[in-house]
Amino acid sequence: MKAASDVVPRQCDSLVPARGPARPLTRWMLRHRVEEVQGPEAEETSGDQHPWWQVMCLTGVDYFSTLSYLPAIAALAAGALSPVATLLIVLLTLFGMLPVYRRVAAESPHGHGSVAMLERLLSFWGGKLFVLCLLGFVATSWIITITLSSADATAHIVENPFTPAFLQHQRVPITLFLLVVLGAVFLAGFSEAVSIAIPLVAAYLALNAVVVAAGLAQILGHPERLQSWREALTTGHGGPGGMLGTAVLAFPLLVLGLSGFETGVSMMPLVKVEAGDERKRLAARIANTRRLLTVAAAIMSVYLLATTFVTTVLIPPAEFEAGGQASGRALAFLAHQYLGEGFGTVYDLSSILILWFAGASAMAGLINIVPRYLPGYGMAPEWGRAVRPVVLVYTALAVVITILFKADVNAQAGAYATGILAMMVSAAFAVTVTARRRGGGAAVLGFGLVTLVLLYALVDNVIEKPDGIAISFGFILGIGILSLVSRVWRSTELRADRIEFDDTARELLADAIASGELHLIANKRQAGDALEYQLKEQEQRETNPIPAGARVLFLEITVTDPSDFSRVLEVRGVRVDGYGVLRTDSPVVPNALAAVLLCLGQISGLRPHCYFQWAEGHPLGNLLRYLLFGEGDTAPVTREVLREVEPDPRRRPAIHVGG
Repeated sequence: MKAASDVVPRQCDSLVPARGPARPLTRWMLRHRVEEVQGPEAEETSGDQHPWWQVMCLTGVDYFSTLSYLPAIAALAAGALSPVATLLIVLLTLFGMLPVYRRVAAESPHGHGSVAMLERLLSFWGGKLFVLCLLGFVATSWIITITLSSADATAHIVENPFTPAFLQHQRVPITLFLLVVLGAVFLAGFSEAVSIAIPLVAAYLALNAVVVAAGLAQILGHPERLQSWREALTTGHGGPGGMLGTAVLAFPLLVLGLSGFETGVSMMPLVKVEAGDERKRLAARIANTRRLLTVAAAIMSVYLLATTFVTTVLIPPAEFEAGGQASGRALAFLAHQYLGEGFGTVYDLSSILILWFAGASAMAGLINIVPRYLPGYGMAPEWGRAVRPVVLVYTALAVVITILFKADVNAQAGAYATGILAMMVSAAFAVTVTARRRGGGAAVLGFGLVTLVLLYALVDNVIEKPDGIAISFGFILGIGILSLVSRVWRSTELRADRIEFDDTARELLADAIASGELHLIANKRQAGDALEYQLKEQEQRETNPIPAGARVLFLEITVTDPSDFSRVLEVRGVRVDGYGVLRTDSPVVPNALAAVLLCLGQISGLRPHCYFQWAEGHPLGNLLRYLLFGEGDTAPVTREVLREVEPDPRRRPAIHVGG
């Protein structure tokens, strides 16, 4: 007699035959896919990892590139008080956001970030819906990163003195061209991002240092300009208190200078660590990421203060207005004016490249959003895992937003700030809640204060720039509709990654297979005692065509979190006074039943028969119960899942319903 291990394998992997697309264009579109999420379950490859300072450069493409337009936005928002408002941003960076994201790095060392922290804090549908809302803000931030960076790159192109005259009034067409090129690059395939980012960031920071040095030399050589700025500070602000109040009101728009933190923690899997066990590797990754965040924040803080100071003191306020030569390109204005057209053109080229690559960094982040969350919720179609279709969708959205905002950098600042602030509020809130659960009184107070400051900035930004929240709500609504449609559309998929059997389950199945037939009774466990199974078997034999004398197994599915979409089914065998019971946990009952039946058919070569009784209740109510809570009229849904997976009725497990 064969042992159970010879008859029943420990697991079933492939339950659905793979069917590739028939058309060449479809195959090309779906060729490159993001199959799995970076996480504890993902296999790491050292070839994809780099020293922390190199990963900092990739983060800095987005973070440091804001220097191209932030000084001009600060001057518009705060006028002569621009350096004071920037100082508030620097203090928030060093004593607020840096501690928050150092904690995020420790809580999410696999790069899931603050969104995943909140997902863990909230359970069931509440967590999923909250994540969907956050994804709307994330999409706003990164889509606007693409459009705003491209618009500012265009500003550096059209304002360069060597640019042909016919291009100087074509901001929208040029920006659209940059967006299309960006999309085309990702359609062709984009790699080696870190190796490209390093020289771009190094050159850009060096050129900015030269511009700042030239600006400081001008201020030292013309002390009257510094005196004029001091007079502008005290005029119309009512003393230090009034100055601080004006700066506080202006600083929400300057949070663009905080854009690199969420990007930094999302890139943690790229940080190279020395070999060792998993605990040591995670500890080293957290330490290196914290070093990355700290150094990037320190560099950015110095540059923010220096650049806003020299641009505010040296550039006439009128030049910051729309149509002015410093609009969206204050440092480039100084580079041309004080270092010559040749150096200014080199600076423009560096700015254009890093701004374009910041859009590429944001596109890469967006590409990873959909596979990281939505397919796992069943809230995105399967093609959402493919890179190229997603690139087309995001490029189309970027084109629409560019046309709506007319490629204006200042007009998009509010929407950009809204997305960034929403992500940072969520991060600060998640860290505050985590600290509270661990009993950290001082930490709770500090992180709570940061949360309130960011919340104020978010509310103020929404009031002053409502277009940002409108765009975010548009993304949230779009994601919500897509998620609902996809969840309903995919509700009858098999939804089992694989099936694993414990030893008792294998023994029960081996005995049943040896009898030459597989008969299973679907049961919703109540007491789980022998009397329950005795009455259930008697009822099913009276109402369903179970052959006399046939041995039966009971198959029980316990719903865990119905908001999940798929998981590994771990089938446990239990013996209750002579009755054999197979039990497993799943987000949904019918799909799990179908998966187990298909697996049993594959490993036994027999046609499984499963027996049900009709459910009570209205069909519409049962449908809603199925969609929301994983239960309902189980028998017909199980049959429908089987019908979609196995089109041949003769090979399909048989479903019997009586009562």
